[in-house]
Amino acid sequence: MKKNKVLCIVCARAGSKRLKNKNFKNLFGKPLIYHTIKQAISSKIFDKIVFSTDSEKLRKMAIKFGAEAWFIRPKEHSNDKAAKMPVIRHAILEAERKFKNKFDFICDLDVTSPLRKINDIKIAYRKFKISKQDMLISGNKARKNPYFNMVQKNGKNSLKLVIKPKKFIVRTQDAPPVYELNASIYFWKRDACFKQKGPFCKKTFFYEMPYSRSIDIDSISDFKMVQFFGKK
Repeated sequence: MKKNKVLCIVCARAGSKRLKNKNFKNLFGKPLIYHTIKQAISSKIFDKIVFSTDSEKLRKMAIKFGAEAWFIRPKEHSNDKAAKMPVIRHAILEAERKFKNKFDFICDLDVTSPLRKINDIKIAYRKFKISKQDMLISGNKARKNPYFNMVQKNGKNSLKLVIKPKKFIVRTQDAPPVYELNASIYFWKRDACFKQKGPFCKKTFFYEMPYSRSIDIDSISDFKMVQFFGKK
């Protein structure tokens, strides 16, 4: 039986507006990118682990930590308005060109969500393969609920629920469950990755993680939360 070829892509760029130089920050004595690269290696799932960046300094760091990093991302994929999927597709094509192989499955692990466990990657991959879906995305139960305690301004002096329930809900546990995406683990079938037009594929499997492993670093308070939960 043919073994599936699995590519892991780890992306990090030099610039960050909300938390300056976050991808260079030290977390538990190591640069932020170290943790995701080492998790990918330790999972033993991937045939290749490729690092995509616009920074020569980050590229050299990634090589030191065990990723393969031979290219610098084009400028159009490097600014703060660059969408995620073109960056992923560019890295896939670079990898297939270099290794002269077409991969079956693609994984993206975000460096800004470093609290995932190695087992999260393994279980997510196993469930993804069994599900026969085109994509897997990870997340956690949301702490707020649009049916109960999330509102929009409705004019100057009025509010309305984000989603109006058919019947008034008085307890949060009675509201339909909703989830936050945690930017931790993504898997795709290779061809589905190139066909995807929105944030999800039509056939998408959801992998649930606890909040304590789901914090995505986008601010200094997020970074401190990661430090807190990571020490437990």
